[in-house]
Amino acid sequence: MLSHLRAWRERGWQPIEAATYAQAWQEFGGSVATHPEVVERLAGLAGLPVRYLGWLHNGGLQAAIPTWGRHLALSKDVLKQQGKRGLYDLGNAESILPLAAAARVQLRHKARYLSALNAPHIATLREQPEGLALAREPEEYSKKFRYNQRREQRLLEEAGGVIRPMLELSAAEQAVIYAELFQRRWGFEATGKAHLAEVFALLRDFMTGSLIYLNDEPVAIQVLYRVEAPQWVSLEYINGGVDPQNREFSPGSVLSFVNTQNAWAEARAIGKPLRYSFGRADREYKDRWCNRVPVYQV
Repeated sequence: MLSHLRAWRERGWQPIEAATYAQAWQEFGGSVATHPEVVERLAGLAGLPVRYLGWLHNGGLQAAIPTWGRHLALSKDVLKQQGKRGLYDLGNAESILPLAAAARVQLRHKARYLSALNAPHIATLREQPEGLALAREPEEYSKKFRYNQRREQRLLEEAGGVIRPMLELSAAEQAVIYAELFQRRWGFEATGKAHLAEVFALLRDFMTGSLIYLNDEPVAIQVLYRVEAPQWVSLEYINGGVDPQNREFSPGSVLSFVNTQNAWAEARAIGKPLRYSFGRADREYKDRWCNRVPVYQV
C-alpha cells in the first residue's frame, strides 16, 4: 500500500541527486525555504534524510523538489510527527520551488505557502484562505508614513539608540538576545529555544538585518534570512522580539523600517526584485508594511 501511494504521488517525478536539485535552484530560482543549503542543514539537524525529485520533459529537467515522505522537506507537520516539534523556526515562509519558465507539473506532495510565482506551472494547487504578506516597495508608503518612521528613528538615536548589524554578534549571543526579547514581547518562549544558537550558526550564511540597542541594552531584534536567486532576492522575516518597556521609542517599528529600507536598497543595487516576506498575512501591523498576495497549497 505504501509503495502504491508513493508511486501515485511521484507519478511524473523521478529521484535526482542533491547536487542536481542545487543546480535546478541556481538555474530556476527559489526561496529561503527551498534553498539547497537551508534544506540540507536543517534536515541534517532534524536527522531526517531528504528525497529529491525531478520532473523531466524532452530529456531536460523542468522542476525539482525536496521531500520528506508525502510532504515537502522542512515541513512542520513532519517534525511534529517525528516528535521534533519546534526544532527550528522558519515561520510561514514563502515556498518558491525551482521550476523552469515553461514547466507544467503535477505536485501531489503536501505543501503550504507555495508562491504565486509557481501557480501558473503547477496544476494541482489551490489558493489558501489566508494570504501572504510581502513588504511594499519604499515608494508605496505615503510621505507621511516615511516621515514618521524617519522621525521615530531620529528620536531613538538621539535618546542613545544604536543600530547594529546582526552579524556583529555570534550565534550564541544572537540566541540569548532573541530568546529574551521574544519572551518579553509575547509572554512565551520562542519556538526552538533550546536549539536557537545551533540553528543561527547553521543559517549564519543567510542571516541579515540589524538589531537595536538603547543605553547599551538590546531592545529590538528580528530574525531575517536572505537568499539570492537568479531572478529575484528572497528574504524571510521569521520572527522578532522587542522590549515593551521602551515602547515610547517604537524600536520595533524603527527596526522594521531600517531592515526593509536596507533590503530594498541592496536588491536594487544588484538590479533584482525583492520578495520580502512577513509570512502569513494574519496581523494588523503587517498591513502597515505589506501588501497581501495570494499563496497556495497542495
